[in-house]
Amino acid sequence: MDTTTLSSGQVLAGRYALTDLINEGDGVSTWLAEDTSLHRSVGIQAMAADDRRAADFLVAARASTRVTDPRFLRVLDAVEAEDGVTYLIREWARAFPLDVVLRESTMPSRRAATVVAEVAEALGNAHEAGVYHRELRPAAILLKASGAVRITGLAIDHVIAGHDPGVDDPQHAEDVDVAGVGHLLYACLTGRWPGAAPTSLRRAPTEHGRLMRPRQVRAGVALDVDTVCDRVLGTPPRHHETPLRTARDLAHHLHLSGEDDPIGPDDQPSLIRTSSPDVFRNDPVVVPWGPPPAINPPKPKPAALAPPPPTTYERSKARALRATRGDRAWIVSGIVIAIVLALSLGLIVGRTTTGSPGTTGTVAGGDGADRVQVEPLAIERVLAIDPEGDLQENDDEAPLAVDGDRGTAWRTSEYYGSADLAGLKSGVGLVVDLGGQRNVHALQVTLGGSPTSLAVFAAPAGVTRTPRTVRGLQRIGTLSGTEPSASFLTNPPALTRYVVLWLTELPEVRPGVFQGQVREVEVRGTP
Repeated sequence: MDTTTLSSGQVLAGRYALTDLINEGDGVSTWLAEDTSLHRSVGIQAMAADDRRAADFLVAARASTRVTDPRFLRVLDAVEAEDGVTYLIREWARAFPLDVVLRESTMPSRRAATVVAEVAEALGNAHEAGVYHRELRPAAILLKASGAVRITGLAIDHVIAGHDPGVDDPQHAEDVDVAGVGHLLYACLTGRWPGAAPTSLRRAPTEHGRLMRPRQVRAGVALDVDTVCDRVLGTPPRHHETPLRTARDLAHHLHLSGEDDPIGPDDQPSLIRTSSPDVFRNDPVVVPWGPPPAINPPKPKPAALAPPPPTTYERSKARALRATRGDRAWIVSGIVIAIVLALSLGLIVGRTTTGSPGTTGTVAGGDGADRVQVEPLAIERVLAIDPEGDLQENDDEAPLAVDGDRGTAWRTSEYYGSADLAGLKSGVGLVVDLGGQRNVHALQVTLGGSPTSLAVFAAPAGVTRTPRTVRGLQRIGTLSGTEPSASFLTNPPALTRYVVLWLTELPEVRPGVFQGQVREVEVRGTP
């Protein structure tokens, strides 16, 4: 008898009643069964007894039992050649395969780092016992609704793939497993599979024969997690980073990674970060109030496959739409018209009251009686910032934006496909350091190319650390248009040391190529 003759209801070894066929392929069938002696669910993996892999199948099953880490689904028993079938019995987990989860959505950086760190730790324990997986793929990783991680196929999947169960070179076997963990991390971050083993996920993209980094494939991937992934899969890793060669080292670095806030040169190293053990759900499952239906209620959708909760923007949009119904629509329309008129008047006043670049002038005080003398402020240094990239953007060219020559410019990197920095990041910019606290009244910015979208921010008073992101800064002006230069007035004046120019949309310099330029920046105010 071969595995195709197995059927639901059949009892193996006098106690294991087959319930459902889970999958079948490569001459191996996997079943959900009930242990009628202990009244528990178990998994059955079976192949024909005359299969040339049958003996190695049992050898690998026995070897896997040397590992006691609970994250591996244990082999409970093995039966050789019963009615023409060789099979093993293993633990059963009510969980979702990782490839099923990733087909619905990628994971946030912190969650991906936590899940893959669990896999790496478990493999580290297996390697110490001299056992290797060597066939890691998303289908072998199971995620329970509680957030727990389970791993199947330790040593066994390698035999099913047609390989010898022996380990001639432990270092090579460990390298294969570490690379497999890196492939899993890449898949969690991008939804693409960079490995050779077949999966239901799409292939990972390459550029000039080199695997593209996760941050190049999907926006929002944390820089430190992206770096860990490159240290495993990079050949060699970028920026001369040291490769990660052991599962334990990889787990250690993943436990310290995953925060979305980049660490700039002026920031202190953070403490070890921890996260919720629930690495699977977006939000807790809320059970509806009231009695359940009387007859056969439908099963709720698993939390893993539930749609993500609405964002703040979506909730605000829904409230705004509700506010425009009925008689309130007239009130809302009046408010919108008033805001548009106020903004238009402010823009006209701003464009007509700004002096020419390089000159001094006077600005009215708070009561309109006193006049304040303003003049160009000295600039101590200019730095480029790229908080969602490699923390700098052509930093060596930044001083050209304040050298007094409009023929020179600081330029961003080139981005391909769209003006919004190819969707890879929300913006890049320049930090203008005035050398100390100054009362900033106005800015004059000369750009190269159009249209360019840009915002101007000021650091709060008292801040002495160079900002590396616009988070927590005060927005003092925006530009979205084709003008080659723009003036920004601050009313009231901003007391600050740092002014940040933040470019969010870039002009097209060649077909399909976008790059921003800042030719000159002048800040006017009072010391």
